[in-house]
Amino acid sequence: MESPMDGPRDTTLDAIASQVRSHPPLSLDEVADLLQAAHGDPRGPAEARLIRHHLGIALDAALARRDTLIEVGDLFQEGSVAVVTAVEEYAARAGDAAGLRRYVARVVDLHLDAAVARDTAQREADEAVVRDSRLYETAEVGLRRQLGRPATTLELAAALGWPEQRVALVGAMLAGARTLHDEEILDYLDDLEADDDGEGH
Repeated sequence: MESPMDGPRDTTLDAIASQVRSHPPLSLDEVADLLQAAHGDPRGPAEARLIRHHLGIALDAALARRDTLIEVGDLFQEGSVAVVTAVEEYAARAGDAAGLRRYVARVVDLHLDAAVARDTAQREADEAVVRDSRLYETAEVGLRRQLGRPATTLELAAALGWPEQRVALVGAMLAGARTLHDEEILDYLDDLEADDDGEGH
């Protein structure tokens, strides 16, 4: 019985697991026959069956990385792509049946590790952008109060201890974000005015 501490069940993950587990690992004889057939008929039914029966590797690899910030379902999708690629490549070179599962697992692990690394790098980059933006705005406001006018790029660079190029880049990014925000507010006000005019008639 599920305890309240377990939280709601991930029905999508349950569905994936149920589908994957309905295609358990094949015997070596079956793999050998399917590899031979797939080698002579790329992307045919034999290769499709091999892929289906190796998707469990992608699921296990995704579950092993569930402590990352990527959803397990997304990891499984990434791993599934790796399974397809690995089976296609292995069948094309007429690999030995005994080595297929190990090869697929290695390709999936490499693919998912790369996906996690990309996601981590992107998150760190996003956090750095937010951090730089806050520092820039703080310096911008402080210098405006101190100088009685907007600070120059050089003055901001000195206050922040950044190269001028970095100050200019963050400033341009913030200016674009502010412009977009202002446009969204104007659109919202226009919509409100249109609604008021409609009610007045």
